[in-house]
Amino acid sequence: MRARTLAATLLTAALLGVAPAAATPAEQTPTAARVEGIDKHTDRQWDVNVYSPSMGRAIPLQVIRPADTSEPRPTLYLLNGAGGGEDGANWENQTDILELFADKNVNVVIPAAGIFSYYTDWQKVDPKLGVAHMWQTFLTKELPPVIDKALGTNKVNSIGGLSMSAGSVLDLAIQSPGLYKGVAAYSGCARTSDPVGQAYIRTVVEVMGGANTTNMWGPYDGPAWREHDPYLNAEKLRGLSIYISTGNGLPGVHEDPNAPRNPKSPPLADQIVIGGAIEAATNQCTRQLADRLRELNIPATVDFRPNGTHSWGYWQEDLRKSLPQLSASLGI
Repeated sequence: MRARTLAATLLTAALLGVAPAAATPAEQTPTAARVEGIDKHTDRQWDVNVYSPSMGRAIPLQVIRPADTSEPRPTLYLLNGAGGGEDGANWENQTDILELFADKNVNVVIPAAGIFSYYTDWQKVDPKLGVAHMWQTFLTKELPPVIDKALGTNKVNSIGGLSMSAGSVLDLAIQSPGLYKGVAAYSGCARTSDPVGQAYIRTVVEVMGGANTTNMWGPYDGPAWREHDPYLNAEKLRGLSIYISTGNGLPGVHEDPNAPRNPKSPPLADQIVIGGAIEAATNQCTRQLADRLRELNIPATVDFRPNGTHSWGYWQEDLRKSLPQLSASLGI
């Protein structure tokens, strides 16, 4: 995967000539969304399986319960990166999220699936991925009422995501007005309809995942790519509490060879070279979105870190920095 990612960084232009593959339409089932099982590791750390009728399978969730459950609490949805958490690179494994939320009165819900999906509704089932991806339907329509009932929430929600899902959370907020109070996007690219943004997405979906992005949103000059472009649809973010952040690709504190490292982190050389190149690209996308929000006079907190690569150490810091704003959006 690292080799594929590096190749994508060097050969982005070549990606624009990939031909679409044949696929079959995603099938839908009328069965209602429901909790299929709960595994309580502790009183506060649960694994929950929720059946998705649109995807025809149970979706695993990592859940952190509030410190005090004596009254209904809000919910913070957090999405993982390109691996969807399926590869072990997820919020629980790579950050101190359990410690961070130890005294917080909020439900934290993290899907542990969605590899290379962009957490959106795909128009067709991709032969390589082999499953129906209907993540927008699941996350915005099927899952919230199930979570509200199962966890006894107060139905107040915010959402955050990193890397692949950083653009997704902005899109989900745009596509589902009123569902979220706040949105936080760390190291993502909010462009989907211009050549650079599409090359970034194709690097994730096609080079890393081996799938075909035309199965996701159709032809590259088609309307779906514009409909899901947070930059073009930034006006629909008005009224949300918005936090966006990125580094610039230059090595920082988490690239210090003498600093403690998570044993599940990638090799330091990959983090510096590949992670540096990816973060430089997300910096460009984030600056474009920040400029667009400023043009529209839409308030947003924008954090351009003075250094840092595309890696979990910085996303842990981003979550900590943005938590006061997210908490305010959730009313806690």
